Amino acid sequence: MIFRAALALAAALAAAPALSLTCETIQDGGTAYSVCTADPREDRIDLWLTDAEGRGYGGFAPLAEGLAAQGRTLQFAMNGGMYHVDRRPVGLFLADGRKIAPLVTREGPGNFGLLPNGVFCVTDAGAARVIESRTFAAEAPACRIATQSGPMLVIDGALHPAFIEGGASRLLRNGVGVRPDGTVAFAMADSPVNFHDFATFFRDTLGTPNALFLEGRVVRLYSTALGRNDSGLAMGPIIGVSTAKE
Repeated sequence: MIFRAALALAAALAAAPALSLTCETIQDGGTAYSVCTADPREDRIDLWLTDAEGRGYGGFAPLAEGLAAQGRTLQFAMNGGMYHVDRRPVGLFLADGRKIAPLVTREGPGNFGLLPNGVFCVTDAGAARVIESRTFAAEAPACRIATQSGPMLVIDGALHPAFIEGGASRLLRNGVGVRPDGTVAFAMADSPVNFHDFATFFRDTLGTPNALFLEGRVVRLYSTALGRNDSGLAMGPIIGVSTAKE
């Protein structure tokens, strides 16, 4: 009986989809952050905008349903970058190697145009980077997915020069950073936070020498591990991790 139970457990574990993704809540400086860490060499990180008919997903429920029809299960997702009123991406957006919106390197209004801004890129080989936008333009890396947003939170270990300690602008924010070991840290502030504190959290607590702000205000999280499925206003780009159904 014990032997058969052990065989059954081994078979179940072997059938389970490989997933190194972890999600947790981290307290830092009086603020709670929801943090999901993925290894792009093992976890499938994707960007989503529209379904097969060209309709914007807008939220987690339509995305999860669309993935289920493809035989996949959504494990984690959050806002994947800035977007216009019609939910088109503001900057570069690549999904499965297909360019939906071009790279923007000029200075402009708002957070996106507060240079330096940057691009989060994942290659077919599972290498992830956060790259300053003009460096990205010069290097032209081959990305399977890429999303441009701004401002950069951390640039080669330094905070964005425009950030002010104790800054009064406090909002819900989310972002992404890449650690030296190649793992990717996605974080969302669960209460309003300023840019300085958010960037410091990425650099000093999450250990990401390069990190990128993704979105503010309309910030939501989906995580099976945390039991989160936030609802609210429609989103544009969505980034996350899914697994194949067994």
